[in-house]
Amino acid sequence: TVDEVAYHTKAVARRIQHAHVTADMPFLSYHGSVHDAVANAGLLLRAGANAVKLEGGMAVLDAVRRMTSLGIPVMGHLGLMPQSVNALGGYVVQGRDAASQTRLLEEARALEQAGIFALVLEGIPPELAAQVTHELQIPTIGIGAGAQCDGQVLVLHDMLGLDRQFQPSFVKRYLEGADLVEDACRRYVGDVRQGHFPQPHHHSLAKEQKSPA
Repeated sequence: TVDEVAYHTKAVARRIQHAHVTADMPFLSYHGSVHDAVANAGLLLRAGANAVKLEGGMAVLDAVRRMTSLGIPVMGHLGLMPQSVNALGGYVVQGRDAASQTRLLEEARALEQAGIFALVLEGIPPELAAQVTHELQIPTIGIGAGAQCDGQVLVLHDMLGLDRQFQPSFVKRYLEGADLVEDACRRYVGDVRQGHFPQPHHHSLAKEQKSPA
């Protein structure tokens, strides 16, 4: 929900010093009236976001135009759109035929004209992503869209390998995090069972506390 995203946005923004925070607008928070879309985007900005991201092309243009006209920075998202995955036939590559490629290019141009400052391209052929990147003046950010985008994004949990069962072809694991976490938990349980933890020095907090004045 918008409230849940706002809560997490506030937690992130509280610790950010230099990064740009973009809050992902949740499903149906911008698909109704333009007024509701603007109000929900405003809630996320008040929570600390620098911008909002939404999925879709022609269907969301009115909302994008209104937001950007009011000074709300908007990032677009085309290709494989997780919020519409049921309508897209699952997590499959988009833009594989000429008609869908033409439509995606048209939507990318329209979103740029509507005022978005960047565009996420997810799950599309690298050649199509390269063409979109070449034609637009705004930066593109790819995920499963090849190396020709201006930037790349991966979900942190995927990059760190925290889920052994989930590794799409476009994900490169930089750490086998699940193995490290499991090993740490096993060692902790072993230490407790064998009486190796806690040790006397793990109770030093009591010594550090000052006596009441």
